Amino acid sequence: MRLNGSEILIQCLREQGVDTVFGYPGGAILNVYDALYKHRDEITHILTSHEQGAAHAADGYARATGKTGVCLATSGPGATNLVTGIATAYMDSVPIVAFTCNVGRSLLGKDSFQEIDITGVTMPITKHNFIVKDVNKLATTIRRAFQIAGSGRKGPVLIDITKDVTAAECEYTPEKPVPILPVTDTIREDAVDRAAAMILASRRPYIFVGGGAVASDASDELAKFVDLVDAPVCDTLMGKGAFDGCDPRYTGMLGMHGTKASNHGVSHCDLLIAVGTRFSDRVYGSAVSFASEAKILQFDIDPAEINKNIRVDAAVIGDVREILKRVNAKLTRQNHAQWIAEIKAYEAAHPMHYDHSVLTGPYMVEKIYEMTRGKAIITTEVGQHQMWAAQYYRYSEPRTLLTSGGLGTMGYGLGAAIGAKMGQKDKIVVNCAGDGCFRMNMNEIATATRYNIPVIEVIFDNHVLGMVRQWQDLFYGRRYSQTVLEDRVDYAKVAEGMGAKAYTVTTKEEFDRALQDAIALNIPAVIDAVIGKDDKVFPMVAPGTSIEACFDGEDLAEKERRTEK
Repeated sequence: MRLNGSEILIQCLREQGVDTVFGYPGGAILNVYDALYKHRDEITHILTSHEQGAAHAADGYARATGKTGVCLATSGPGATNLVTGIATAYMDSVPIVAFTCNVGRSLLGKDSFQEIDITGVTMPITKHNFIVKDVNKLATTIRRAFQIAGSGRKGPVLIDITKDVTAAECEYTPEKPVPILPVTDTIREDAVDRAAAMILASRRPYIFVGGGAVASDASDELAKFVDLVDAPVCDTLMGKGAFDGCDPRYTGMLGMHGTKASNHGVSHCDLLIAVGTRFSDRVYGSAVSFASEAKILQFDIDPAEINKNIRVDAAVIGDVREILKRVNAKLTRQNHAQWIAEIKAYEAAHPMHYDHSVLTGPYMVEKIYEMTRGKAIITTEVGQHQMWAAQYYRYSEPRTLLTSGGLGTMGYGLGAAIGAKMGQKDKIVVNCAGDGCFRMNMNEIATATRYNIPVIEVIFDNHVLGMVRQWQDLFYGRRYSQTVLEDRVDYAKVAEGMGAKAYTVTTKEEFDRALQDAIALNIPAVIDAVIGKDDKVFPMVAPGTSIEACFDGEDLAEKERRTEK
């Protein structure tokens, strides 16, 4: 059948099973939006308040569902407004396909109105990108883009289409999508044998889980692996939920804001088994001292991550779920009860703690966990609230913490929450945001209310840029340069002005009632929760130092007492 480029785009989306897209129209992409209008009963389009919100929503949809997210934008500033969202997805290996439309071929390279070389702009932050100037190549390019985004180490792909291609016609033949299979051809049998031998020889193993275990849907095999190895387990921010956070072997996050137990255990284990993690600098602190008593075994899909940040003793390259399946087949059940008891004793001696007498970030996270029975999808912005959400909510399932780990994007969470709710309509979705972050994306409340997408926004309102202020307090002599947000903005009134149910709370009791009400109402809601400006995220590791040197408020107080003497 003969179709124009816009109709071909829609048909290719339907081929790929796309049911929801996020975007913002403009002149260059009008033909595509005309086709979307004709197919509005087949593909739901969510009009965000800003193109960056569309990219984050596609990202949140992808993380929550495991599918590839889709966003659309017009040429020029519409396309460049997607860049931060695309970079966020790239750093966290999230599969999205971003469609932009450019000026017509005859206008390319002439500084035409709203012309931009978006493929050049996004080349460093995509797995691949394309510019389509021939309608005959459009369908093939779209199919290839979805294959690239969803295969191997997943990530974003951008397709830029000139406006004349969206109007031109050619013959279109439907095709079924080629199945995306896990990467197994790189898994060497000798590498699996060596991994199994290292595990069986270990007396103090520690399992370290990253986002790759979530991306490969490896939770079931990971649970079997942990049971066979009988080792304590820690994770990264991106690995939350891959292993059950309620399991007694789980010791919490590793690294800069990891638990003392995890940081101590990894520092004294004899074998560190890294499952789907790339060893971020926020994890290892000092590369020289990291896991210095251990051999390191790494399972990862990307060979470029082996020995990039941390030298390892052995590695198996390939899909993490398939690697675990093959290693599990070679293991006998181990018994490391004494080692686990040692770690749990250390954990009991160095628990996480906070002030229970007033409303705090940790209290709110624990209350969200309690009221949602641990079954919610939590999205976050970036900062103190993000770390509290990682520390105090126990994630028992994958794809339930959606956060910007690699790029650290303030403004990510609310768009991601909208995308997650569109992909998982039966889940409660809560976005944890600092007041500084909320300022960056509060316009997306209007998106939630426009479509009655019942997300709950909790603002951890300390009237400062909390994490930056924490660093200024600890490392910059308390010189609070441009981090104080004491002004007249009333976030509840702003939210009400955009049509949301809004609450302002200052006590634990008020927060409890507001959260309970917001869950029961099941409409877009914003809770502005005022907390202390000097609350801090502990434990903490000073940048560039050993992760075992993590400290908390009590350690700082003790250090000050010794200094005074």
